[in-house]
Amino acid sequence: MGKIILRLDRVMADRKISLKELSDRVGVSNVNLSKMKTGKISAIRFSTLEAICEALNCQPGDILEYDPEGISEEE
Repeated sequence: MGKIILRLDRVMADRKISLKELSDRVGVSNVNLSKMKTGKISAIRFSTLEAICEALNCQPGDILEYDPEGISEEE
């Protein structure tokens, strides 16, 4: 079974934005963004995804990646 991988950490690093700054721009707590950054979530609201994409000037596909093998680099 495939797996969705979150690449928020990479996009944040590319944009040189801290978790605190993104949290302030998006209106989502540091804790929840940290969970997203580490892939420890099972769902994301479209409104949150939209706010993150706006704050980072990116597309959802820059943050979300589908791995059809279900194997991530972290494993």
